[in-house]
Amino acid sequence: MPRIIPLILILTFSATTVVVTAQRIETLNIDRPVSLRGLSVVNDNIVWVSGSKGTVGKSVDGGKSWKWMTVPGYEARDFRDIEAFDDKTAVIIAIAHPAHILRTADGGETWKLSYENNTKGMFLDAMDFSDRMRGIVVGDVTNGHLFIARTNDGGVTWRSSIEPYTPGDSTEGCFASSGTNIRLKNDGSYFFVTGGRKSRIISGSAVVVLPFDNSKSSTGANSLAIGPNGSMIVVGGDFAADTVRTRNCFVSRDDGKTWQAPAVSPYGYRSCVEFISKSSAISCGLNGVDLSDDGGVTWRSISHDSYHASRKAKKGNAVFFSGNNGRIGKLIK
Repeated sequence: MPRIIPLILILTFSATTVVVTAQRIETLNIDRPVSLRGLSVVNDNIVWVSGSKGTVGKSVDGGKSWKWMTVPGYEARDFRDIEAFDDKTAVIIAIAHPAHILRTADGGETWKLSYENNTKGMFLDAMDFSDRMRGIVVGDVTNGHLFIARTNDGGVTWRSSIEPYTPGDSTEGCFASSGTNIRLKNDGSYFFVTGGRKSRIISGSAVVVLPFDNSKSSTGANSLAIGPNGSMIVVGGDFAADTVRTRNCFVSRDDGKTWQAPAVSPYGYRSCVEFISKSSAISCGLNGVDLSDDGGVTWRSISHDSYHASRKAKKGNAVFFSGNNGRIGKLIK
């Protein structure tokens, strides 16, 4: 396990006065008794969410108004992640057994089943796409390996595989908390993080043990963000003790080979982390939202509202959040 070395924040003072504009979260929607963990922001206007009770929501005006839909036949399922490409096309995954991946090409009017797996213990956790065609999904351990499947046609078809360096057991899993524990890069390589009694970052060619507390099944890594020049941030902690600030965030500057604790950690358990610029990152969890302007070295609280997920627009600058009780938020800069 790598040593935990706090990052040192070096402040350089000058005669110039710097004025920092306070960021805040504006609540856009909180009127549905559903948990929203899936979130995909296509651009500054098009936003999709997904969650419990077979729920999918879509906005085409930057969150001002929403179209809500319940996928027929899936009223009791929980869609923990969603990936959207425009206002018509999106892919969703349903947790638990059997594993289901569905796709719409008509704005959610109809959904087609594109993948089904009835293997005992199947539990899909998250997915990511590097472009409109290439995607990857990760799931919990089945038959001694963490589950991986890929698509090369925008989610129309999926191919599962047992890839190198993905052995696991029932004490290790990928938390389906925000859809961000796996990241697919443009070159086809991937990274994902695990939690539970083991916490690791796994790529196609390497495994590194992460220095999270792994004393309980509720502990470990939940989310991974990949920034420029080899920078990465992993957040998590213990969702059963969401105010604990120790060992809930780690930062790497060498593509995940070594990890250091921040100088100032996020303010509790965090289920999601996302780079929103080259040096700025946002993290959120059950007890609030934190912002870092130095690549994860120091964090400051900007909201005490509870959110599961946060995503930046793929094309644009908007940053949205999703959470319990139909809560949807937007970062106001």
